[in-house]
Amino acid sequence: MRLPARLLHRRPSAHKGDFGHILILAGSARLTGAAVLCSEAAMRAGAGLVTLGIPASLNTAIIKIKPKEVMTFPLTATKTGALSSKAHKKIKDFSRNVDVLAIGPGLGHEGSTQKLIRTVIAKINKPMVIDADGLNALSGHLNLLRATSQGLRTIILTPHPGEMACLLGVSVKKVQSGRKELARKFAREHKIILVLKGHHTIVADKKGELYINKTGNPGMATAGSGDVLSGMIAAFLGQGLNAFEAAKYAVYLHGLAGDIAARDKTQISLIASDIIDRIPEAIKRCS
Repeated sequence: MRLPARLLHRRPSAHKGDFGHILILAGSARLTGAAVLCSEAAMRAGAGLVTLGIPASLNTAIIKIKPKEVMTFPLTATKTGALSSKAHKKIKDFSRNVDVLAIGPGLGHEGSTQKLIRTVIAKINKPMVIDADGLNALSGHLNLLRATSQGLRTIILTPHPGEMACLLGVSVKKVQSGRKELARKFAREHKIILVLKGHHTIVADKKGELYINKTGNPGMATAGSGDVLSGMIAAFLGQGLNAFEAAKYAVYLHGLAGDIAARDKTQISLIASDIIDRIPEAIKRCS
């Protein structure tokens, strides 16, 4: 697959603002790695600026492990080190200066955090990539995906089969038995882009179009792999691709980077950071 010219060719006069400012809401006391992986992947996939919105109590710890290029945005935290619902106003004000929100990696299941996620989704009209605990917060609240008074929004959901089953209130077996039609129907009904992860990941749009991915390998079934994908999708949105293209190319490159990594590391030893390390080589192969 050849990448679109919009990603491959940059004007000599370009500046970082041309390639998107991504705000990633991620991380909690036990899950700082998810936030770091997502933000690093966004940078490697070409985002001009990445800000990591994290619980303030974790800021010092994350500064020590995050990429130097990623900025942090400390936010009100709960006593257990998760984002608090009290952080909403600060996020809303800051979001005026960003192009894309990525919500979910490592946020945890705390009630205050889940309330914050739902408020952000409902009240902030920016393109969004929603993954992991962001999806958990949507279970039973799919009405939040509907169009606002400002018209249809750009929202990409990236569930694995278990998360998809929770969103629909069905079994994983049912999800897996009819992946294509289920993905197409869900994307149409909620007018979003759905990335149903797994073997041959499916990207479905609100018009019924499907992309079935053929890159990737079982070694990518490892902690943090989905966080990497979320960061890549957000980066491509920030660089001006439409939501379906951003998801399609990110899924393809994510799988290709995993295939390149597996040849060196083996599928058994593959970890999520290996995928990030191979993003540049995957992009080269698609240039």
